[in-house]
Amino acid sequence: MKLGIIGGSGLEKLEGLECRRIHTADTPFGKPSDGIVEGVIGGATLYFLPRHGRGHTILPSEINHRANIYALKQLGVTHILSISAVGSLQEQYAPRDIVVIDQFYDRTKQSAAHTFFGGGIVAHLAFANPVCPELLSPAVHAAPICRSKADWDGH
Repeated sequence: MKLGIIGGSGLEKLEGLECRRIHTADTPFGKPSDGIVEGVIGGATLYFLPRHGRGHTILPSEINHRANIYALKQLGVTHILSISAVGSLQEQYAPRDIVVIDQFYDRTKQSAAHTFFGGGIVAHLAFANPVCPELLSPAVHAAPICRSKADWDGH
């Protein structure tokens, strides 16, 4: 497994990551949000990309998701963990709680802007289980507090 981490709001840099190299990329979809930091943490090599750029200068609607993913793929990344600080309107989730999701809805109406298909390339992809099971279980076990369906199911 070659791990890439995309950090969102609240995670613009990864503490403890020893930088070995910063990769710049140009993709068929344009430039990614920032340079990709290749580094080592806990003896493991990983690739880190701040979703909103260094200094948090890219709005959510301006993020070039395809370029971000393509640039990580160019570096040989096989798995991506995306981490964000978000709020909740549900009282059972307090600030600093960690929630690992295993399902989600895309209500942005921008799916055409986030696909690698189109322009003569047709694909039908199932979206029933959008979260990688190889990353779900380790993410649940790494979180000190976890309130996810996977946690309830004993994964």
